[in-house]
Amino acid sequence: MTVPFQAPQPAASDAPLRVSVLGATGSIGTSTLDLLTRAPERYVVEALVANRDAAKLAAAAKATGARLAVVSDPAAYRDLAAALAGSGIEAAAGPDAVVEAAQRPADWVMAAVAGAAGLAPSLAALAPGRKLALANKECLVTAGALFMRRAAEVGATVLPVDSEHNAVFQGLTAGPRDAVEKVTLTASGGPFRTWTKAAIAAATPEQALKHPNWSMGAKVTIDSASLMNKGLELIEAMHLFALDAAQLGVLVHPQSIVHALVQYSDGAVLAQMSVPDMRVPIAHCLAWPGRLNGPVARLDLAALGSLTFERPDLDRFPALRIAMEVLAAGGAAPTVLNAGNEIAVAAFLQRRLTFPGIAGLVAATLDAMSPGNAPETLAEALELDAATRRVAEGLLPEIAAKAS
Repeated sequence: MTVPFQAPQPAASDAPLRVSVLGATGSIGTSTLDLLTRAPERYVVEALVANRDAAKLAAAAKATGARLAVVSDPAAYRDLAAALAGSGIEAAAGPDAVVEAAQRPADWVMAAVAGAAGLAPSLAALAPGRKLALANKECLVTAGALFMRRAAEVGATVLPVDSEHNAVFQGLTAGPRDAVEKVTLTASGGPFRTWTKAAIAAATPEQALKHPNWSMGAKVTIDSASLMNKGLELIEAMHLFALDAAQLGVLVHPQSIVHALVQYSDGAVLAQMSVPDMRVPIAHCLAWPGRLNGPVARLDLAALGSLTFERPDLDRFPALRIAMEVLAAGGAAPTVLNAGNEIAVAAFLQRRLTFPGIAGLVAATLDAMSPGNAPETLAEALELDAATRRVAEGLLPEIAAKAS
């Protein structure tokens, strides 16, 4: 077994798998639904959850025959109920309804609610014998020890959806865990990989949102541009695979073909490769421990010609340096890092902060909070998250003035 806490696997069955998708209207959710609708004989949809896009959620619920559709924003309930009228699909709204949807009977749950808001429903989705496909990295950055401990206690299987972590998950099957020397996550480098430091300083939200390889939501796309995303993924990998900070590294790989590398004590390095399409890791999680016939393009290495790698530039991309320092520090620092970064990215998208100000605000927030021990409970994690957001908002005017 590769992810530390795995439930015993039931015998193979011809019965369809009952699934729920938390974050059904985002990029991960949409890709998941695409795979589900291609194999209706294999999957039955129990619940779909979205933030506030009632129209898109209702359409997805009808297309998949879901039993329940939930919007977390209560203001969107009326539109959802109207769109589902006469369909026989139950509609609900609000944070409590999201948690209840996560707890509905299901064999497999996709946890793709973005940000720290996904922590409570993802924890609620952990259940004995259940497979939880985790696409919300903030769960593990904010409360990684708590999350993985809960998974172990209830006997749930956590399957990593991020392309890099899914690649590690597959690479770790090649040998014993005590023979693993190093795990390297790859980063595309984002839209600013070749830009000068001065050019990056003047970057606009529109430029930062133009990722060269992946189609993702705004938050993760900005994180990719700053390389904070890779820092968050290092913290996530530490918890998912029970690794030390010294065993984790990053390489910039602009083609996004090699998603991670696992190095063993005999010198062997295993690389998982595929085209940059999130349906590859999602399909792996959906069928695990089997395989699906995926609809994605097949990798043609001869057509690519070459693959290139380079070390990350921590001077031009200080967010990654900060995240690596937090990885080594541990404790509550990752919780603070995540909350401060969410405030900083939102401020950048609102043009209240420059691009370099993202790392500046995160660093100032970490200094101001002086993080202690890691949160032991959901309440502690949410309390620290909220406190950090207040501090970050308070520091924002000062950092914006310095970074302008």
